[in-house]
Amino acid sequence: MRFHEAGKVSIIVSIVMSVLLILCYVIFLANNWLVNLIFYLIVIVITVIVIRFFRVPYRVVNKVENGVLAPADGKIVHVGPAFEYEYFKDERIKISIFMSVHNVHVNSYPIDGQIEYIAYHPGKYLIAKRPKSSVDNEHNTIVVSKDEHRKVLFRQIAGFVARRIISYPEQGDLVKQGEEVGMIKFGSRVDVFLPLDAQVAVKIGDKTVSKKTVLAYF
Repeated sequence: MRFHEAGKVSIIVSIVMSVLLILCYVIFLANNWLVNLIFYLIVIVITVIVIRFFRVPYRVVNKVENGVLAPADGKIVHVGPAFEYEYFKDERIKISIFMSVHNVHVNSYPIDGQIEYIAYHPGKYLIAKRPKSSVDNEHNTIVVSKDEHRKVLFRQIAGFVARRIISYPEQGDLVKQGEEVGMIKFGSRVDVFLPLDAQVAVKIGDKTVSKKTVLAYF
């Protein structure tokens, strides 16, 4: 396992702040040993949680030629038809994955193909489970095309805690299924839009693992 480059500053700041807080507490506020212990544990736990946000576990990609892999770790919170307003402008199957603070936050490509479209949209930071967050919140939309009939649109959506979307691809790039796209700092949600004739392989409540879980088959 490694830690994501995008998390270096956050990790360093978190560690430095934790050390300073503990030093200030020891110098000015240290009192009862039990209260001291609780304070130290709270600071350490928060620091560990921040560091864990940026972990990148080693995984072997579950390559599925005609399948769509989950682009994110998390929990399926929506499966069903929805109008895709930005690129396809038609009815699609929408699968939404909610990423909690405990999930790995690195995202990956669901299929092999070429980046046909990419667009970043600044926005609000509403709770990611709300349906309107996919429109109103900061989000990044990517379309990967394998061929004329096998195209996937997926959208990285920032949430209440998440404050920055990191995305590496550029339009025209050739990408591989399971390769890293980027990450949503401190989690949030990823929406995946598929053709209406796709065979969905997951249901609401299922847990997903990026690079491993098959969401659907073309």
